[in-house]
Amino acid sequence: MEALLEVKNLKVNFHTLEGVVQAVNGVSFVVEEGKTLGIVGESGCGKSVTVLSVMRLIPEPPGEISSGEVFFEGKDLLKLDKSAIQDIRGQKIAMIFQDPMTSLNPVLTIGKQISEAIIVHQNVNKEEAFKQTVNLLELVGIPQPEARYNDYPHQFSGGMRQRVMIAMGLSCNPDLLIADEPTTALDVTIQAQIVELTKKMQEKFGMSVIWITHDLGVVAEIADRVIVMYAGYIVEEADVFKIFENPVHPYTLSLLKSLPRVDSRRYERLAIIPGSPPDCIQMPTGCPFMPRCGFAIDRCGVENPQLVNVEDDHKAACWVEVKNGRAE
Repeated sequence: MEALLEVKNLKVNFHTLEGVVQAVNGVSFVVEEGKTLGIVGESGCGKSVTVLSVMRLIPEPPGEISSGEVFFEGKDLLKLDKSAIQDIRGQKIAMIFQDPMTSLNPVLTIGKQISEAIIVHQNVNKEEAFKQTVNLLELVGIPQPEARYNDYPHQFSGGMRQRVMIAMGLSCNPDLLIADEPTTALDVTIQAQIVELTKKMQEKFGMSVIWITHDLGVVAEIADRVIVMYAGYIVEEADVFKIFENPVHPYTLSLLKSLPRVDSRRYERLAIIPGSPPDCIQMPTGCPFMPRCGFAIDRCGVENPQLVNVEDDHKAACWVEVKNGRAE
C-alpha cells in the first residue's frame, strides 16, 4: 500500500511569556491510501497540534514549526507558499474540528457555508453548488436537506452539526480527511452514528482518515493503525490489533486499564494514571512518563528512549520490556 501522507521528524514549539512550549517533539508517521490512522493520548499530548501543523494552520507566531518534513503526494507541505497550501486545504485535505458550534459561522446558513467551499475549490456556479450541497446533506443523513439548507447552526442538534461538518469536509472529495476528536461532545449513541457514518463515507469515497481521540474504544472501532502520543512524543505505534492484544509501553497499558470493560466485575474500580503530564516548557531529561510509571528503572530518569521496533511493525519508546502487563 502506498503512502499518501508521510511526516518526518516534525517539531513544533510555541513561544510564550513563560518560555518555549515544546508541543511536538520529532514526530514521524505514515498514512496509507484508503486506511485510517488513529492518534490517541491525553489532552495536551500534541495530537491536535501535529495535524494542525500538517495543515499549516497553527498561528505563527507564537507557533513555530522548527523542523521536519510533511510529504503529501510527493510535495513537502511545509515548503509551499500560502496560495499553494490553500489549494490543498479543503480540496485535497479536509478537516473536521472538535466542536462544530465554534467551527461553524453562527450568522451564515448551513447551506451557504458548505456551498462556499464548493464554489471556491471546484469553480462552479451557485446553482450547481446548491445541488451538490443538498446531495451532501442527504448523504450524511440530514432529513429534508433542501428545507434545511437555509437553517442556521443553532437550529441543528449537536449530532446534526457534526454531520454538517462531515458534509463540509467531503464537499470536494478529499484524499485525506482529518477528524480532530469529532465525537467528544456527543453522547454515545450519536457518537456511534458518527463513527459509522465516517466509515461509510471512507468506503464510498476511498479516502484516507486520521482520527484523533482520547477514546480507545472509538479507535478500536475505526482505526487500522494506532499512534499513542505522550508529552509531544510518539511512545507506541502498531496495528490496532497489536495495540489492544499486546501493548508494550506502560502508558498504553495504563490507558487500556482505565477503560471500562463489559467483562469486568460489577464493583471493580477503574485503574487511574497517577500524577499529571509534564510541563512542556521544562521537559525532563529522561522519559517524560517516568514520574507516573510503575515500571520505571534508573535509566528512565537520565535518558529518553527512542522509538524503535520491538517486533514486526510494532514500535515503542521504553527501556523496559513489558509483556502481558508485566516487566520482563
